[in-house]
Amino acid sequence: MNKRISSHSVLSVSTPEPFEPQFFDDPAAAVDCLEALYERNTRFLTEAFEGLGKNGVPLTRYRACYPQVSIETSSFGHVDSRLSFGYVSAPGVYTTTITRPKLFRHYLKEQLGHLIRNHGLGVTVSESSTPIPLHFAFGEGAYVEAAAGESIDIPLRDLFDAPDLTTTDDEIANGSYEPGPGEPSPLAPFTAQRIDYSLARLSHYTATSANHFQNFVLFTNYQFYIDEFCAWARQQMAEGGNGYTAFIEPGNIITPAGADKPETDHTLARLPQMPAYHLKKKGHGGITMVNIGVGPSNAKTITDHIAVLRPHVWLMLGHCAGLRNSQRLGDYVLAHAYMREDHVLDDDLPVWIPLPALAEVQVALQDAVAEVTGYRDYDLKQIMRTGTVATIDNRNWELRDQRGPVKRLSQARAIALDMESATIAANGFRFRVPYGTLLCVSDKPLHGELKLPGMATAFYRTQVSQHLKIGILALQKLAAMPPEKLHSRKLRSFYETSFQ
Repeated sequence: MNKRISSHSVLSVSTPEPFEPQFFDDPAAAVDCLEALYERNTRFLTEAFEGLGKNGVPLTRYRACYPQVSIETSSFGHVDSRLSFGYVSAPGVYTTTITRPKLFRHYLKEQLGHLIRNHGLGVTVSESSTPIPLHFAFGEGAYVEAAAGESIDIPLRDLFDAPDLTTTDDEIANGSYEPGPGEPSPLAPFTAQRIDYSLARLSHYTATSANHFQNFVLFTNYQFYIDEFCAWARQQMAEGGNGYTAFIEPGNIITPAGADKPETDHTLARLPQMPAYHLKKKGHGGITMVNIGVGPSNAKTITDHIAVLRPHVWLMLGHCAGLRNSQRLGDYVLAHAYMREDHVLDDDLPVWIPLPALAEVQVALQDAVAEVTGYRDYDLKQIMRTGTVATIDNRNWELRDQRGPVKRLSQARAIALDMESATIAANGFRFRVPYGTLLCVSDKPLHGELKLPGMATAFYRTQVSQHLKIGILALQKLAAMPPEKLHSRKLRSFYETSFQ
């Protein structure tokens, strides 16, 4: 039946009972209230949907809104200037919409706790005016329109709110959002609908639930690294966990601590575009590893979505072209700067914006290289070089006229080239997620050393395991730091949100 034009008129809008705003000076109680309000409102929508067609033609539109949390201050008083988050910088009203509070419970308690302590004020939980789209009310894996297709002859968009992409953007994170007269300022870098959009995308791209993602993230562009990570993670589980509680593979396949195999024999028929693997710890304190494949588009896509989970750090481990004759295959490259010729973020983060190296991340990576390889101090220069990494969007850049790209690479003092690292670092800068890059030289195209099949096999066999150990050790060092030390003030703009 054609549902483009409906003969039915929607007579009214049905909503849950009005919610009276509530004031809290206890962050845990505030999060409890956010959870209850969110569950009530999403249940209202899902129950309305499930009742379609059972009681005749609907004569109402169903709407429920996201909960929100707000704070109001009239003081210019300074808080601890060493902090990079957890406070507002000027008098005013600040607010943010909230989604999936159970998923973000630990994060919300921490952020609201900082805010309440630093300002000596409570927060208000209320109902926002932003509708919850039906698709997001159902959560991950819901195929709403297909399920309703046979029961009614009215388009679902006539009865429920749909995702509104005109307001699902990154203006707050990009620093370009300006509240209108009398409007509150943002309290968090992402709105509820922007977060819901990314949570749905994460499930699609990685074949794992957002619940499983951890705060310490490794990205790679080769499956070899994933194979090594899986072997190491399974060993941790077989040994009782060693502090980790479970290992999750695509398809949400779980191996609990103390087990030597997954709880189910089910495996995916095919892997998703960017499969993710999670070695879990309490409070999302474990390690997530994602095979992003090749190219800056994938790198931007996955970091756009993981960013809404507010991880503590992400690192790139992958292979690169060494650009100096003094480098050898298997040498490491620690990026201290980035040359951006990837172009995928030009509209959001212009190329003239520098990407600073973050001392905490750089030191953790360098120390991890030293510990795993046994090289120290000056001797470390034998196997690792620091400097500029160039990221390009043309995998076959070598086939072009060499005078252009090679001259630019030389002027930039670049020591290595890949297709993902600068994109990941740039999105880390843009979204205030600490970032770092440690690459391994796998070929030297400017000096005639190309990867041939036999060379590549030997290279992967000897280098991938060591490289992964370095990345894991670096993350463990960073995880041992207090968040207020790891989250650098270098990533804060003039007017920042309170939430990390």
